Amino acid sequence: MNKRVILGMSGGVDSCVACHLLLKEGYEVIGVTMNLVPKGHLYDEEKGCCSLSSVMDAKIVAEAMGVKHYTMSFREEFDRKVIENFVREYSLGYTPNPCVACNKYIKFNSFVDKIRPLKADFISTGHYAKVEFDKNYNRYLLKRAKDSKKDQTYFLYNTSQEVLSKTLFPLADLEKEKVRQIAKDENILTYSKKDSEEICFVQNRDHGLFIKQRNPELIKEGYFVDENGNKLGKHKGIVYYTVGQRKGLGIALGKRVFVSKINAIDNTVTLSDEDALYKNKIRIREENFIPFDALEKPLEVSVKVRHGQSETKGLLFYKNNDLFVEFEKQVRAPNKGQSAVFYLDDIVVGGGIIDEVY
Repeated sequence: MNKRVILGMSGGVDSCVACHLLLKEGYEVIGVTMNLVPKGHLYDEEKGCCSLSSVMDAKIVAEAMGVKHYTMSFREEFDRKVIENFVREYSLGYTPNPCVACNKYIKFNSFVDKIRPLKADFISTGHYAKVEFDKNYNRYLLKRAKDSKKDQTYFLYNTSQEVLSKTLFPLADLEKEKVRQIAKDENILTYSKKDSEEICFVQNRDHGLFIKQRNPELIKEGYFVDENGNKLGKHKGIVYYTVGQRKGLGIALGKRVFVSKINAIDNTVTLSDEDALYKNKIRIREENFIPFDALEKPLEVSVKVRHGQSETKGLLFYKNNDLFVEFEKQVRAPNKGQSAVFYLDDIVVGGGIIDEVY
């Protein structure tokens, strides 16, 4: 009997080609599309990776390939684990990454739990990443995909050994252009579909407006201040700003200024010259390691503090039970709430949430 794979099908070109490749390798494939975004006036069900049209695309592709397809609701879990976290973090002056939280709590953990009745041998997605078992570590490792521009390991550093041992990434060794060409050659209807790059539950990329509409009690006017605490003018609420931001501040000081600090305690946003954005060290919380259970001694790694940003060499170490990264060169605008992900060449060592910057 063929091994059974449950494939997370978003309806995009990547998961559709993943389905084709798994079938080609002889697996029995069942496609599952996740409904994530809650219903209601705050949400546009035609946005993001789980829109109504994407569900239909997944169904059509699955039927054309002779694959069973199911739609499962994760709306409640997504609201509780991803959206509530997103809002809370912004209210604390942090800049969260909802895709990291979604992959951690929904697309793997909740997904694995909900599909258990289907009795799968493996799960699979259209992520650009690679899983390999390494005899030296005696563990499953998460590695970068061949396509460095599309590599999505930054979002997957929380994946457990249990999940990695059962996960297949069919696109690991393919360039994006090749994936689209396969889709075109196989007459897969999503071959030219654009990638979703928006936050699926935020309309018009305006996270501040979303938070104001969802939790108006969190919006409190405060003051822009300089590095000495002198008031420069009023701001409309800290949730509208992120460290490193220059545009859309609504204040003119006769020179270029950037958000360098957000203080939820006194509700202030500090504006500074760009030099103030460069930091030497970060503290990490909620860390997860993949090649080992715990970091036993300082380790030199490459660190990515934002998806799409180039990496910087740094020393990973514990001090008084807190995990730190000290950079070889200063890093521009590491944001509290974002994830820092650590690499050894193409191996993902792990990652965590930036909790403080120095």
